[in-house]
Amino acid sequence: MDQSPAAYRRIWKQKPVLREIYLDIYRRILNETVPGSILEIGGGSGNFKEFAPALISSDIVATPWLDLVCDAQRLPFPDASFANIVMVDVLHHIGSPLRFLLEVQRVLVPNGRLIFCEPAITPISELSYRMFHEEPVDMSVDPLATLAFDPDKSPWDSNQAIPTLLVDRYRAELARVVPGLALEDVSRFSFLAYPLSGGFQPWCLLPRILVQPLLNLEWRARGLLGRAAAFRLLATYRRTDAAAAR
Repeated sequence: MDQSPAAYRRIWKQKPVLREIYLDIYRRILNETVPGSILEIGGGSGNFKEFAPALISSDIVATPWLDLVCDAQRLPFPDASFANIVMVDVLHHIGSPLRFLLEVQRVLVPNGRLIFCEPAITPISELSYRMFHEEPVDMSVDPLATLAFDPDKSPWDSNQAIPTLLVDRYRAELARVVPGLALEDVSRFSFLAYPLSGGFQPWCLLPRILVQPLLNLEWRARGLLGRAAAFRLLATYRRTDAAAAR
């Protein structure tokens, strides 16, 4: 499968069901933001930028529809530059999540927000991801193990387990090593709509008329089914003064 931003952009335009699913995610992310500037990490095919033109959209790969090229592990901004940092399906591609989160801590203003939507690894989703998704799931890694920066790492390398590990098993350790980021909320959602949409594959099994009712039902059921069956997690971190106080 062609993984270029242009290829994903073509599929996005061809699949109205996929667009509705992601627009729902974008709305939920924006609902978590605080007033002020927004930096998007990993803007890729430009879909979030199209939905929210005021945000500053970046990616490690240059495209004509984004605002700038930068590596998330070396953000080219002064301290306290943004009120919000948002990202969708990007964190599990970053070589050193620890280095990135330290950069987020530096770049956010006090009480600013980091909000990301990523794969959720649950008993049901893990089976599906392992069988039908080309990106690996390795729950044995330590996502905070290294600060090493590898400029030659492919942006397509990934581990879908990283976000789940950060908000669950390594939650306390992350609070220790990046004390200026406090986890405010985690919602585990998306049970049928996204898998049935086929994602960025050319096929789709979900009729468009059922998308919004199913998305609404899935969100309401997240507390009951999230840890067992969710395919997505939405996490919100708040920039605190803890790092400055140390």
